[in-house]
Amino acid sequence: MKEGSDAAKKLRCGGEGDLSFCTFLKDKILLFLLHISCMLVLAGFLLLTGYAWDYCALILICWFLVAAAWTLCEYHERRNYFFRIGEVLGKVDQRFLLGELMPESPRIEDRLYREMIRKSNKSVIERIRRVEDEQQEYREYIESWVHEIKAPITSISLMCENRRNAWNDSGQIALENQKVENYVDMALYYARSDEVYKDYVIQETDLQTTAEEAVLKNKHYLIQNQIQVEVECGEEKVYTDRKWILFILNQLILNCTKYKAEEGARIRITAEALRNGVRLLVEDNGAGIREEELPRIFEKGFTGTNGRKNDRATGMGLYLCRKLCRKLGIEIYAQSEYGTGTCIALEFPVSRYVIKG
Repeated sequence: MKEGSDAAKKLRCGGEGDLSFCTFLKDKILLFLLHISCMLVLAGFLLLTGYAWDYCALILICWFLVAAAWTLCEYHERRNYFFRIGEVLGKVDQRFLLGELMPESPRIEDRLYREMIRKSNKSVIERIRRVEDEQQEYREYIESWVHEIKAPITSISLMCENRRNAWNDSGQIALENQKVENYVDMALYYARSDEVYKDYVIQETDLQTTAEEAVLKNKHYLIQNQIQVEVECGEEKVYTDRKWILFILNQLILNCTKYKAEEGARIRITAEALRNGVRLLVEDNGAGIREEELPRIFEKGFTGTNGRKNDRATGMGLYLCRKLCRKLGIEIYAQSEYGTGTCIALEFPVSRYVIKG
């Protein structure tokens, strides 16, 4: 608010924001030269046609007075117009709204300037809003992540204090550590998701090997939950960033584990060639998703019916997968039948560009 008041004071006191008369005259110098040239031509024409010098002088004086009066009126009008703009700036603390608050003007150029300023300010406001939304989204995720990571950290602390069963608890400690690592990975990839290009290496990626690595990373979860996993990707290969795909597969496997079937739980990862790419499928026979909830599963924070039954569901896993897939140019979608299972599909487009890191 103080900044706007200072601007208004400058206009009132003839500061750098004021429209001084000298500045106005300098801006009109070409017009004045045109008037002088026309006056001289007219005077010469009248004298050559026999008019007396007195009459010529009278005409020139009248011309000069009319031009001077017009100049003074125009200066007064322009100075008042900019003074009103200065008053507007003095009353608002969000000065980027000037285009919306500028006073009306009969001049066509003022209206054009106002419209251009409004369009420019609109784009700035939209950009600010996007940045604010991204920052708010990031803060909300960090808060959620901090809440989630407290549970495995607490479990590790309790098991370390229980020295009597230290050897027997080694598997459980490894599992809790894996949970911590997964949450840390989610925070890391979320922070990098808006700038994938800074850590993006396109290379030929074998889907069979990548899927097997994702399964191996989650072996403690899978063993604990008695989930059978099949990986049958054959020799299908795609051109993408292997590390980011590994993270996406890891999240999908964790999701399958979280909503597994009560008995005979299994996960099947397969790949098939398409005409214009390769499709990778991650299927399970778990709880499935209700038909009315299926279009929303990739939304941030959406947990659905299944998530409400699971206190640890945050609705961030699939949201982050979709966000990364969009950055990588991969299409992701889901098919599901409630109570039967879910299939998440990743479609990789054909690409011949390989960057060897």
